[in-house]
Order: sequence, then structure tokens, then C-alpha cells
Amino acid sequence: MPALNHPRLHTETLANGLRVTLRHAPDLKRCAAALRVAAGSHDLPLAWPGLAHFLEHLLFLGTERFPAGQGLMAYVQGHGGQVNARTSERTTDFFFELPPQAFRGGLERLSDMLAHPRMHPDDQRREREVLHAEFVAWSRDATAQRQFALYDGLSAAHPLRAFHAGNRYSLPVPQPEFQQALRGFYQQFYRTGQMTLSLVGPQHLDELKEMAQAFAVAITPGEKVPQTKPAVLMDASDNSYQQAGERRLDLLFAFEALPDSSPQALGFLCHWLNAEKSGGLVAQLREQGLADTLKATPLYQYAGQAVLHVEFTRSARATQPDNVIRERLLDWLGFFASCQDWVELREEYAALLQRQQQVSSALQLAQRDSEQLELGLSVQGVVALKAILKQIGAVDNVTGQWQLPTPNPFLRAETPAPNAGLIRGQTSAHRGLRTFAQDRSRSRRERSPMQFSLALPDNTDQGAVYLRWRLEFIPHSRLQSNLENNLRRLREDARQAGVDFSFSASGNEWLLKMTGLQEPMPTVLEHALKELTKPDADFSQEAPAAVALMPIRQLLKALPDLCHEHSVVSDDLQQLWSSARWDGLAVGLSAQTQAAMGLALSRIPGIADNQLTSPASIRSQHLWNAVDTGSSEHALLLFCPTATQDIADEAAWRVLAHVCQTPFYQRLRVELQLGYAVFSGLRQINGQTGLLFGVQSPSVAPLDLLEHIEQFLGELEGMIECIDEPTFIAQRQALVNQFDSIALPSDQAAELLWQGKLAGHSSDYLQRLPQAILMIDREALLAAAQRLNRAEGGWRCLANGPCSGAPWQVAK
Repeated sequence: MPALNHPRLHTETLANGLRVTLRHAPDLKRCAAALRVAAGSHDLPLAWPGLAHFLEHLLFLGTERFPAGQGLMAYVQGHGGQVNARTSERTTDFFFELPPQAFRGGLERLSDMLAHPRMHPDDQRREREVLHAEFVAWSRDATAQRQFALYDGLSAAHPLRAFHAGNRYSLPVPQPEFQQALRGFYQQFYRTGQMTLSLVGPQHLDELKEMAQAFAVAITPGEKVPQTKPAVLMDASDNSYQQAGERRLDLLFAFEALPDSSPQALGFLCHWLNAEKSGGLVAQLREQGLADTLKATPLYQYAGQAVLHVEFTRSARATQPDNVIRERLLDWLGFFASCQDWVELREEYAALLQRQQQVSSALQLAQRDSEQLELGLSVQGVVALKAILKQIGAVDNVTGQWQLPTPNPFLRAETPAPNAGLIRGQTSAHRGLRTFAQDRSRSRRERSPMQFSLALPDNTDQGAVYLRWRLEFIPHSRLQSNLENNLRRLREDARQAGVDFSFSASGNEWLLKMTGLQEPMPTVLEHALKELTKPDADFSQEAPAAVALMPIRQLLKALPDLCHEHSVVSDDLQQLWSSARWDGLAVGLSAQTQAAMGLALSRIPGIADNQLTSPASIRSQHLWNAVDTGSSEHALLLFCPTATQDIADEAAWRVLAHVCQTPFYQRLRVELQLGYAVFSGLRQINGQTGLLFGVQSPSVAPLDLLEHIEQFLGELEGMIECIDEPTFIAQRQALVNQFDSIALPSDQAAELLWQGKLAGHSSDYLQRLPQAILMIDREALLAAAQRLNRAEGGWRCLANGPCSGAPWQVAK
């Protein structure tokens, strides 16, 4: 394994008052910027709730220099990046991630939209309606309302108890007083002294600093404005309260006058509260039948104040009163407080944070840097933790038999033999070596059930492994839920060690996927296979309560299952494994990791099988799937697959998705204001490439949403013909650049290779795809648009409403 290349972090305040953090991370493929403005919803005049959130929205409407179609959102989406913003209690954050060659253009747009916001009354009225739609969805969402109700025990004078979302009635755009307040808030807080800009990327620090200085030129200079301190969190002398519901108990603790390092201390405390190790609080609560799950989270932190939320999910069989859970919690906290400065726990916590930093994306690093948090728990953090435990009331008279959690086994690296598994005379430069079978032939390798891909280099610390089982039956949902539940603790240990793994069911297929640091992967895989094939696994236990998702997310979750052909359902685990046929793909693994993985691969259940099955085709069909989302909000997805698995068809669909993305959002979200969740793009599902359009609306029914999408698609050819040639060439090249090995993150490259394998493409898929995209000229794109509108590959609609009738038919 290569030596760790720790990113360098530099912090300074520029001459005009802008604070910047710069992180040189040479191994990253992407760059990211996170701008934090020290002003949020609690800094507003009481007369105008929602104004801060409203301003955040207005900033994305474009400027004179960069209109909406050329602004930050359109620019980032056009270069395959990601962008968002968030208004919190005391901060407003803007953040995006881009390939290196496009990063400077993103910073120019972010700087311009902050310096020259668009405040036209017509734009304000339109955007206010979007906020109102968000408010309507929030007010109807049971989970959101339950979260807001958690603050009911706090003082009525504290801003946490107030309404801050904003809606049609709290944002009176025509009133001069409101306009004065809007501009006043912007002028007071959107200045250099109030901002922190965090840049992360492979560029050297000097180049990042030059970009930060260029960004700051347009921003109004000014000193930091003191933000008012809030009222006390609780009026009474007690600093905690509880709320009970069906199978649920919420305990809340309010803190005052905490030391500066309290955010790190609360993060450390929550980590160990949530640990599911034997002897810990969660394990004992389960054993005693008191609670199934525990989740500790800081809800609020500012100026020495904090609110800690400890949420318990109770078993339906629980009979003891809620106060017993509280007593057990306080007893465990007393045990925890008695540990001398938590030396061993701090060492493990620092190790896992270091692992997390190793596998973090550029955007994740930039966001963490903008929060200015220490990596681990410092001596000052220990002092803050003791103050937190004292305010909770943790005392030493412990009655339970508690113990510290066992160390995470995946955090202890074992150094492999220098040339483990290599043939004499070979080195790790022989990338993709099949060490357990010594398969040196590409053709044989691609016919093997486990392919070790040559497409990505093996000299980095990251990799990916995909294992798929094709089953004779569909696994019962209860069986799947219990398998995932059994893997929960293992999955968390792996995540802490830098390996993100999942085990999911889609139709009659199982997929185990691992991405991240390759060094722990062989051990993680062994543990996962052992858990999945336990013959004495108990599948009669009660399924954990599902987390409620917004309607459009429910449809997205259901889509992969519906793209499979239906089969008989089974809850017999041994039957499923005995008849399963497996294949897989490993990407970016060194020869040493491949050798270490040999034992686990030899124990994969089922029958090795390299015969691929073609994705299910719905050519020329219009299939309607009605999904009950349990919500009054309307939601619809339209998935339009390619007619063939030919790479030219995929290339055409990718260019169509690229061309459609911004106009689709502009039409349905900005102009028609159909809803706040509006998106389009290319999606690959089980090797099937398709265009995906999605809308969630509080007021427009699914049939009407579909009509708007069909109208947009009907105008697609005219839109393509109106694109001038230089713009068309630039858009196509921007899409091709996203597949450049310099800019393509390893996890995204691995997912593309996996989807390419499922589609039957050869291992040079990543080289052939951009070449195929460059072959799509305007004539080929127009022909693709015609095939799309003729539904040659079929159309599949998912909606929380009934079928519209011909040409649509209810999917079986």
C-alpha cells in the first residue's frame, strides 16, 4: 500500500477581511468550495420569518454577467458537479464540487452571485411561491413536524421555538418595509468579515490562494458584525425534558455556557453513545427489552449553548416505563464520566476520523474545513466533555455492569508481506493480477466470474468490489430487512475504517458493494459473508421501524425493483443461497489486496457463473407503476431506457441528458413553478441506461405533471436545433471531460465499470464511451430525440396516482 499523503491545510485572513482555508489534497480528482456566511435564520428581525432562506434562494436566480442559464447551478450541472446551499440558525452555506479544469469558472459565478444578487420584484414573487411549496410539504411531513416539536420543552423566548421556514404570508414582497429589511440583511451580513471560504483540491496552495483572492475582489469588504446572543434555552432550573410517542422516546438535554471545544466534545460523546458494541448502552437496552435502537445527535450549537437529542425506538413488546430507559442512560453516562480522560477511546476516535478524512470527497473536506473543527478530541475538548457530563448530571454511583466497547478490528492495519501473491519476477506494477488463479489473459479474465479490472490503477489506497447473486426467487422483504439489520454493526465498523459497504436487494438479485480504502476490504468481506450465511440466523424478529421518506424518494427507491422481471417470493435463506449464481468485479485493487481477498472469494456462497443476463427490455411499451407513498404530495418519475445496449445509444442518451438538464429545471421549476423537487438526468439501473425525469408537487396531480414532461420532450427537437454550433460543441466537450481519468473520482469510475459489465460491455468501456460521445453530432442527437419521443426503448412511469389510460398500461 502507498504511504498516506496527508492533505495540507492552510488558514489565513486576506487583506479585505475574508477568512480562507486552503487544503492541498494531491490525490483528489475534484475540487470543492464551501462558503460560510455567519448569518442565518436567527439573525432576522422577528417581523420577517424566512427572509434569510428567501435570500439564499434569490442568490441563485442569476446576475447580469451570468444569467440563470449560465449561473452557478447550470454551470456546475453542465460539468457533472454538484451544488447546493443551506440556511441554518446562525449560518448560511453555499457549496459546490467540480472537476479541476472547471473550478475557476465556478468560483467566478459564486463570487458574482453573492456580490450582485438579483432582486427584481417579479423574480421575488416567483421564488416566494417555490418557498411556499416547500413550506406546504414541510407542514404536511410527519417526520419534519415531529422534529420541530422536539423544541417544545424549550423557552418560548428562544428563537428555536419560532417559525423560520418562510411562506407566502411571511414574505410580503410588495411591501417597502420588507424590501428594506431584505436589502438591509444582505448589506449587513454579506460582507468579507462575515465570510469563510474553504477551498480543497489537487492544486498547490499558491494556486488555491490566488483563486481565493480573485474570488474576494467582488465581495463587499467589512468587519465582522457581532451576532446577538439568544435567550436561555430553558426557563426552569431543570435542563432536560422528554417526549414519548408510540414506540418512541425522545430525551433532550439543554446546555449553557459551554467551553469553545464543546462541538467536538458532543461529537465524541454521541459517537460512543451510538456504539452498538457488546456491553455498551445500546446492547444492554436490547437485551433487557427496553429499546431496539438509540440515536444521539446534537440538534443545536451556538455561543456556548447546545441541545442534545437522544432518540430511542422501543420494541412493541416493551412493558417497562420510559423512566427506566432514562435511568439506564444516566447510569451509563456516570460510567462513561468515570473513565480517566478517555485516553484509549480518544485514540480510536482520532484514528477513525483520520480514516474518514482519507476517503472524504473534496466537497466533504471543504464543508468540514468551513466548520473549523479539530480532528479528534483535544485536551480542551476533554475539559468541554467534562462540563457537558456535569450539566447532564452524570455521577459516579454506577449500578450497571458496563464496559468500554471493544476496539474496531478494521482500524488495526496489518502489514502484508511485501510481494504477497506475486509470481516470481513480477511486481505490483502488473495491475489487475488474478493472484488466486494467476489468470494473465484478458479474455479469460473477462470470462471469469470475478473480474479484476485493468481499467483503473492499483497504486492508490482506494478500490471497489461488487458481488452479485442472481436468485431463483425474490427474497422476502422481512428476510432482506433482517439481513441488513444483522449487518448494521459490521457496516458501521467498516465505515469508520474507511470502507462503505452495502447489501441490497433488487428484484431477484442481491448486491454486496464495497468502496473506499482497499486495505481493510478483505477482512470486511470475510465478516460480511459470515454474517450473511449464518445457518441459525433468526428471521422471525420484529423488523425495525422504517424511516419515512418524501414521496419522490420513495419512487426513486422503488424504481430498481420495478425494472426487474417479477418472480416468486421466498423467505428460505438456505434455499436462496443454494441456488444462487454469483459474479463480481473488483476495481483498483493491488496485487497484495487481491491475494488477501483470495480466502474470502473462495467462500462465496452459491455457484460461480460468468454468463450475463441481459437487462429486462420494455421496448415500445408504456408501463405505469402506481406506488402508495402515504402522502398528500404528488410525485412522478418517468424513466426512458435506450432501445438497445449499443454504446452509441448510451452516448446519445448521455448527450440528451446533458442538453435537457438545465432547460427542464428552468421550465418546470422556475417558469411553471410545479414544485420544488424537479430534476432530470441519466440513470443506469442494473446495466440499463435511461433518461430519468422527476417532479414532486404539493398541488399538481401526477397526470398533469406527466403532461408537462411530455410537452417538454415534444419540444426537444426544436430546442436542439436552436443551439448554435459552438455551444453544442462546448456542451459535448464538457460532457466528455467528465470521463477524463484526471477528473473522474474512483468510486464513480467503479460504478460506471460495474454498470458497463452488467450491460455486456468490455473492460475498455471507459475509453470507448467518451469516444462514442464525440461521435454524436446534431443529426445523431435529433434522431435520438425522435427515438425517445417514439418510446422505442419504452417508457416506465412511477407515480403516487392511478394510470392515465392509453397508451399507458398498468405494469404487472
